[in-house]
Amino acid sequence: MKIESIGLMSPGDMGQAVAMQMKAKGLYVYTALEHRSERTRALARAAGLTDLGTLARLVVECDVVLSVMNPGAALGFARDVAGALRATGSSRLIVDCNAIAPDTVHEIARMVEGAGGRFLDAGIIGPPPRGDAKTDLYVSGPGAVDLEQLGGAQLIVHVIGERIADASALKMCYGALNKGTQALWLDVLMAAQRLGVGGILEQQLRQSQADLHDRALSQFPSMPPKAHRWVPEMLEIAKTLAAAGITPKMFQGAADIYRFVADTALGKETPENRDQARDGEDVVRILAEDRTRS
Repeated sequence: MKIESIGLMSPGDMGQAVAMQMKAKGLYVYTALEHRSERTRALARAAGLTDLGTLARLVVECDVVLSVMNPGAALGFARDVAGALRATGSSRLIVDCNAIAPDTVHEIARMVEGAGGRFLDAGIIGPPPRGDAKTDLYVSGPGAVDLEQLGGAQLIVHVIGERIADASALKMCYGALNKGTQALWLDVLMAAQRLGVGGILEQQLRQSQADLHDRALSQFPSMPPKAHRWVPEMLEIAKTLAAAGITPKMFQGAADIYRFVADTALGKETPENRDQARDGEDVVRILAEDRTRS
């Protein structure tokens, strides 16, 4: 399969960066901004994406449609894209790139394939590929090798197998370690602040676990604007672990932590307008002082 045109839904923080990498390869990248927010429209304009208006036009005019969005919206989008496939008679390739559980992936695959489309699974690991940042895109499913055409120096495509949902299983396990660890550090550091032993704990951590402590603090500044998207991701991880016969409770708790962050003033910011001078210690202090949702 030769890919020349890509439909991307939606051009948020990650989606916009992915779209720009594909445009840099000379591919035509489109989106559908009907019913989308002004922020999404602004990000699409900044990336120079062509707006086709409706999802129906997107599935007709593009070789492949990528779903890159809040994992809580993945199922709803799958229903919409299945409806568009049926309405237009298109057999377009649909690729779910969201942080969702393997069981959710199989549900989406059934929707897409039942509507006459082709489906592949993908998992994005890494930051939005802007500047010098590199991002890994793991893909799986029958014919996943077709997606190697999307790769480049900053968006690195890895084909990991022919089995649907392997890419998402990998993403879930990685996200559990990465974002789950952030949730644990944030939870404990906020508790230490509220208990009045934050300074003493910091001294001990710098003595015995300085690297881990510094890494945790370095991740906090960019986290609050993304916390609302990490709530459903934690729930999808919980679902993944439960299906594997492992307790989901740790990640149900992690979802609670990110839900709290999302409801604060820091959580209401966007990646574009957050205070770039705010460091990790500032984030812990501000969140520890916010007891409105405790």
